[in-house]
Amino acid sequence: MTAPAVVSPSTRPKEATHLRELSPQQWKSGAAAWLGWLFDGLELHLYTLIAAPLVLQLLHATSTADPAVKEKSAYIQAAFLLGWAVGGAFFGRLGDVLGRSRALALTILTYALFTGLCAFAQTWWQLMIFRFIAALGIGGEWAVGASLLTETWPKAWRPWIAAMLQTGVNIGILLGAVVVTVLSLVLPPNAERWVFLVGVLPALLVFWIRRHVPEPEAWQQAETAVHHRPPGAGDLFRGAVLGTTVKTTLVCALGLSAWWLFMFWHPQHLRRLAGAEGIPAADVTRYVSTAFFLVNFVAIVGNFAAGWLARRVGNRLAIVWLFAGLGLAMIGGFAVPRTFAELAWFWCPLMGFFSGLFALFTMYMPPLFPTLLRTTGAGFCYNIGRVAAAVASVVFGLFAPVGDFRGALLWTGALALAASAASIVLPERTYENEAT
Repeated sequence: MTAPAVVSPSTRPKEATHLRELSPQQWKSGAAAWLGWLFDGLELHLYTLIAAPLVLQLLHATSTADPAVKEKSAYIQAAFLLGWAVGGAFFGRLGDVLGRSRALALTILTYALFTGLCAFAQTWWQLMIFRFIAALGIGGEWAVGASLLTETWPKAWRPWIAAMLQTGVNIGILLGAVVVTVLSLVLPPNAERWVFLVGVLPALLVFWIRRHVPEPEAWQQAETAVHHRPPGAGDLFRGAVLGTTVKTTLVCALGLSAWWLFMFWHPQHLRRLAGAEGIPAADVTRYVSTAFFLVNFVAIVGNFAAGWLARRVGNRLAIVWLFAGLGLAMIGGFAVPRTFAELAWFWCPLMGFFSGLFALFTMYMPPLFPTLLRTTGAGFCYNIGRVAAAVASVVFGLFAPVGDFRGALLWTGALALAASAASIVLPERTYENEAT
């Protein structure tokens, strides 16, 4: 393993305490990361909101209750989550080798172009491939953007920076819900696929990033110190870093499985309830999109609540408590049959509030790893949870009764509680004041 470069605290510039003290580089890196996360959110859930009718069309089926629709929808979502995991590891590695700014531009270009191609899929497996490749970019963007801000913005601001970044994702998701809702009113029937063309827009951001966002000084210094020979990915599993890798991977696998099962299956469950309660078929997509919008609007409040809690009890305890709250909310919502209104206007938004805990991982995880393993470590540990979530999407979907996902959703609560228990042993030591 190449010895990490040591940066003396005395050589670091004084951190800004007011917005007016931030440098142009800090503003630009912040804008690039936030916009990247905004478009992440937009790309993430376009498919989630139109999965049932789109797969129905691709399979030429007659009803969303057809077992094949549920099965292929689960496969497509599993491929997306698997791509997210692979992309987190792959682009995370590129972020350490090529630099944060270069890797960020590549991730955005990847997910923008292949989300747009989803509009032209003619079969379910073509859609699955396009979603997989788009997910490579989305998974990579998280670790690269988080590390970029870790290395450029003041340490004391991290809980609020994390909340703002996660808010970018939530606003992107809300934007996706608005897009789907509006287009459902203006597009002809069976034209849901064209919403994917909106996903091409982030490609324009790449040109600005490459022109205006330089590489962080911390990364440049570390690269120079090791003569451009960074440690390998295998060093995540050696020495003191091994314990951090194992603990954070376990928590992320449990927690992200719980959240992604909820985010994928609850719109399908709400869609079924809406139909069963007599809501006109033409209005179902609008009702489900509105409920989805509310979950993510409340999640924005949850982001800042999580940041407030972390400043008072620390990241680890805040994560423990918020995972517990998320698990209990999921169990409360799905333990017994509930109406569309009960779930859509109370229980699901409550789960959205507790999902603010995921904002904490943004600034908490990168400093747990040395600078030249930072995006590799954060990308691997956070996104490997997508593999577990991918498997769970298929398994839970296959074993749930056709058209009824309440039982599967109930188990998401158990996973969230397990994540809470595992979070107790999360590390608190960082490398920032030792080796970078």
